[in-house]
Amino acid sequence: MSKNKFNIINARITFKNVPIHKITNYSFKDISTASESFKKINGVSECIIIQTASRVEIFLVSKSELFAVEKIKDVWTSLTELEQIDIDHWDQTLEVYMNTDVYRNLLRLASGIDSVVIGKEEILDEIKNMSSSAKQAGNSGKILGKLFDSSIRIATDIRNSTGIGIGIKSIGDIAVNLAEEKVGNIGSKKILLIGTGETAAMVAKCFNKQNHGFDVASMSIERATGFSKILGGTPVNFEDVIGFPKHDIVFVATTADYFLVSAKDMQKSMKKRKSGIMILDLSDPRAVELQVGMIPKIKALFRDEISELDDESGARRKKTSTVEEAISKEVPILEESMKQLKEGHIITAN
Repeated sequence: MSKNKFNIINARITFKNVPIHKITNYSFKDISTASESFKKINGVSECIIIQTASRVEIFLVSKSELFAVEKIKDVWTSLTELEQIDIDHWDQTLEVYMNTDVYRNLLRLASGIDSVVIGKEEILDEIKNMSSSAKQAGNSGKILGKLFDSSIRIATDIRNSTGIGIGIKSIGDIAVNLAEEKVGNIGSKKILLIGTGETAAMVAKCFNKQNHGFDVASMSIERATGFSKILGGTPVNFEDVIGFPKHDIVFVATTADYFLVSAKDMQKSMKKRKSGIMILDLSDPRAVELQVGMIPKIKALFRDEISELDDESGARRKKTSTVEEAISKEVPILEESMKQLKEGHIITAN
């Protein structure tokens, strides 16, 4: 292999394969130090790490014709607090891509269609910041520098031409705003969030954006704690909040296949309460019994009712399809550009 030949590798752990509350287990405390460690793998010359609440992605440049994924695992596990069960299931959670597939993945991510909330602008800003930091630290060179600069430029053009980021509201935004309309200043209320998945993450981000304090409960305190480390909130034991004796507003966002909130528990709890309570069930399937909403002093809303308030959902799906089409046209162009760099026709990144 000539000195100009290289492969670009993308190894990633995302919310699609790992519960959000466990992403912190795979995260690096010091990204620059982690990048330097990955560069010590034989043949690796550059490294950029994209790390958010819902993903950890490593981009590497390797001059080796054969690249051992096992080496990524060894470095990754040495730098994080992975539990043995995470390591045992590594093959089912880690995704690894090379070259053209990496270009497509990065464009999808930067364009906003590979995020928890489709179209959100934050991920593009994070990619810009982490790419810039990697350059300043000397971990990104002319190859990843060109790839990321080109991808950011292309993704920005796609976002502007399709309007994918305009009027973006997650179901979390809609639910929190709805609660604000119904109850008033929810920041002055005692708020509980049940769940640690994607929908719960959307709700938590909205709380953080509006500076609302909240408690987090899950079926295990470990899950609630892991979620809180990433997305804020105060972890509490689920058993301690059954019936919600101390909370004014409860957001339920789980994937349980049974009712977590029963009419029986709520009837018992409401006998001891003087004030009412609002419960918003964002779960699919429902985690709150329908009869709960018939109990005096309880206002209950369910996901289907809340989703109806998102007037942009259909338009956003259409925009997503348009973005996918635009990316498909840009990937071959980006691939050719990187091929020229690989063959030594380009000396510095554009």
